[in-house]
Amino acid sequence: MGRRVFAPSLLMTALTCLLLVLFVILGRWQWHRAETKQVIWGQFERSSTGAPRPLGAQSADELPRFSRVAVSGQWLSETQFLLDNRPRDGRPGYEVLTPLRRADGRVLLVNRGWVAFTGYRDRLPDLRSAMAGQSSAIVTGRLDELPTAGLTAGRAAPPLRGPWPRVTSYPRSAELAASLGERRVERRVLLLDPPGRAGAQTGPQDGYARDWKPPGRPPAQNWSYAVQWWSFGVLLLVLYVALNLRPAKKGNEN
Repeated sequence: MGRRVFAPSLLMTALTCLLLVLFVILGRWQWHRAETKQVIWGQFERSSTGAPRPLGAQSADELPRFSRVAVSGQWLSETQFLLDNRPRDGRPGYEVLTPLRRADGRVLLVNRGWVAFTGYRDRLPDLRSAMAGQSSAIVTGRLDELPTAGLTAGRAAPPLRGPWPRVTSYPRSAELAASLGERRVERRVLLLDPPGRAGAQTGPQDGYARDWKPPGRPPAQNWSYAVQWWSFGVLLLVLYVALNLRPAKKGNEN
């Protein structure tokens, strides 16, 4: 290359190849994550249109995720859960899970929305007064999975004994069933429709903040991360070549 020769060391070549493979793999991983999220977000958006379908005798677990359904049952308002670590607009708070016993005995947990943290762990929000006199109900919403924690350390199963409501963080369905003392608890939960939604069934028990969005961060963020990792790979190759161009010895100039 003019008056320079390309003379990389074996160690630098091996290290460059290792890092290049790593950057390519990380970029592909982020790209695949973006594609998976795009599918999920598309399913969520498509479920935003159309009237809710009666759930009937079907299990909530049999239908596609985000299916919009109407379901009837009896509120079990004495036994409610507070999902912890659910901030909204920068404010700490909980999401309220209320069991709804269906006609066949199965229990569907209904996420009735967000309530603010009171500032004291020993002063939990009053969930029962708004539901006084409410027993049977017909509710509408989307079927979704329970939220999951990025780290196992963020999980806290609900207590098996003690007063209600019971606070839990990223619980599993089996843990909620054990705390309720119920065997037939649906794996999916129902995200209750916001008030004013077309076809929504709402009442005085439904007064919590609800503005459901697709889960997780938007796919564009992962696509951006993928491009960044691949850009690091290109930069690595440029540096590899630039740092290994050395002046040619006089005997090699011809």
